[in-house]
Amino acid sequence: MIDEKTFNKVASITLIVVLVILSILILRPILTSFLFGLILSFIFYPLYRKIFLWTKNSNLSALIVCIILLAMITIPVFFFTPLLIEQTFTVYTYVQRADVLSPFKNIFPNFFSSPELSQKLLIAINSFASKIASSFMNKFTDILLNSPIILLRLFIILFVFFFGLRDGEKIVTYIQSLSPLSKESEKKIFQQFKDITYSVIFGYIITGIAQGIVTGIALFVLKIPNALVLTLLAVFLSILPLGPWLVWIPVDLYLFSIGRTTAGLGLLIYGLFFISLIDNFIRPFIISKKTKLNTGIVLVSMIGGLLVFGILGLVLGPLIISYLLLLLDSFRNKKVESILVQKL
Repeated sequence: MIDEKTFNKVASITLIVVLVILSILILRPILTSFLFGLILSFIFYPLYRKIFLWTKNSNLSALIVCIILLAMITIPVFFFTPLLIEQTFTVYTYVQRADVLSPFKNIFPNFFSSPELSQKLLIAINSFASKIASSFMNKFTDILLNSPIILLRLFIILFVFFFGLRDGEKIVTYIQSLSPLSKESEKKIFQQFKDITYSVIFGYIITGIAQGIVTGIALFVLKIPNALVLTLLAVFLSILPLGPWLVWIPVDLYLFSIGRTTAGLGLLIYGLFFISLIDNFIRPFIISKKTKLNTGIVLVSMIGGLLVFGILGLVLGPLIISYLLLLLDSFRNKKVESILVQKL
């Protein structure tokens, strides 16, 4: 038989565990939106504080920052979406009409000596271009069909974002009150959390801007029409992060289709071995240096996060792994300190 005090303690822990599990099940469909809203509120909190010093009103300050965030989201989307659709159809039309293989036949005549092989390659290239265009349009159609769900998720993000800004200090104080760590350890951990979050976001923004600029340099050198607009689009897609390949691959197909083979080959090599190099190596390097994590761990966490959370997982993956290792290290240090105290 157990005493009443022990029974009440076990019952309370059991109830808390059950409620946590039920809460996770309730929040699961909107968990990504909830986390995204929290991350955004953390990023924009310094701006909120500056506006609050001017307005002296927490609700008004949070509302102003929400409007700024909405503008940052909607303006690029409305500006770049028609451009992406137009570019997709343009490239598809060029590839369908142009003799894409002619430049390659001149460079590799022996390889294309067989008419059957040339015909199969042409069909494969046209099929590839058709699938890319079809895939993009299907995605765009899905976005339109799922617009009510997308708007609901956006509302959840803004809702969490608003209250994360307004009640940020209260949330942090509440979390600290639940922590079993000492005040000094809590202060250290929250500071490290802040450094980790900013370093991950900083890594994505810097890498995205670098990729977009590097892509734009190639577009200007090759004298591609609307190079400035495409460069801005490449920067935007890189920061998201979707990748500048959505810009330079269609441009590359366009170059081949109009017979600029040398330029097309140059852009292909440049894109594969330089633009992609920035994304695959510099971004994990920046994040690992700032968070003091191994580059391999950062890369694996980015891939795992992508598979679990989608595009947002590229940010959440390194954050979650960093936080886990930070907490484990904190508890390990606390355990070591406890052992040393006992020995003394």
